Amino acid sequence: MRSALCALGAAAALVLLPAGHARAEGQEPDRDFTIEDSRVTESSGLAASRAHPGIYWTHNDQDAPLIYGIDSRTGKTVATLTMQGVGTPRDMEAIAVGPDGDIYVGDIGDNLDGSWDHVWIYRFPEPKVLKDQKVAAKQYVVKYADGARNAEALMVHPKTGRVYIASKNEDGGGLYAGPERLSASGTNVFRRVGEVPWVTDGAFSPAGDRLLLRGYLMAREYAWKDGRLGDEGTSVGAPFQGQAESATYTTDGSAYMFGSEGRNSRVVRVERTDAGGSSEKPAGTPATPGSPPSPRSPAADGEKGNVTVGFLVLAGAFVLVFGIKRLLRRG
Repeated sequence: MRSALCALGAAAALVLLPAGHARAEGQEPDRDFTIEDSRVTESSGLAASRAHPGIYWTHNDQDAPLIYGIDSRTGKTVATLTMQGVGTPRDMEAIAVGPDGDIYVGDIGDNLDGSWDHVWIYRFPEPKVLKDQKVAAKQYVVKYADGARNAEALMVHPKTGRVYIASKNEDGGGLYAGPERLSASGTNVFRRVGEVPWVTDGAFSPAGDRLLLRGYLMAREYAWKDGRLGDEGTSVGAPFQGQAESATYTTDGSAYMFGSEGRNSRVVRVERTDAGGSSEKPAGTPATPGSPPSPRSPAADGEKGNVTVGFLVLAGAFVLVFGIKRLLRRG
């Protein structure tokens, strides 16, 4: 199934990425950038650094305990972190930075939907210095109250520090809340607190009042109140990417950053021009009457011309693949 999706991603990229889309890099942080590190071939999660402006943490969807710090000004890796004190990862799918300054990594993938009775979360302090180094990580055992799940989205609330996981299912998944504090000595039971669409990544806004969830064909932002989704969500202008696997906010909450798998994969900034009433001021809103709006990403303008065609191609391809998948299951 993964190979089929990758093939679809490669085909879709030919339709979805217009010529001249790339922004000149090396100018300012938190803009479109390309991950240049040849080791990063399956970027499955994305998190904005709290300690180092303009740096984004990512990792491969593989069994190596490596975390890469990418400078959004250049697309180059400025730190490779090797997690120590944890077992061999099985399927790392998500990453987030918590209010305590710790980096949380979700080894939560389960492509067979229930083959593992537990998954893991790794946690370590964000390093103060950007360099290649070993980091001591804690490992947390995670189980779901209603049975094993496949998941690719892990979110840490920026105010409470509570960890949430969104399960991944083509028919819709669940939003699961962890205990108030994770325990390294016992099993952490995550309980279902809401329903979500087919999700490949997610993130809380810096103010903690919005939750962004991304899938292959959509991205929606939800109001967040009292530990629950507060509405049905508002569609945001996510770019159509071949293997849409990652999403986060900039640290100031002014924009979303969307990434995908693949070698030399592109991370695209999308302004929050209509953030649905978030307490953070959306980019594009004048600071004072008569002042100009913030600049828009090329992704917001340059892809308009092929969004409809791209959507039809990608949506049709996914319908075909998963239709075949369903027929095989029935057979």
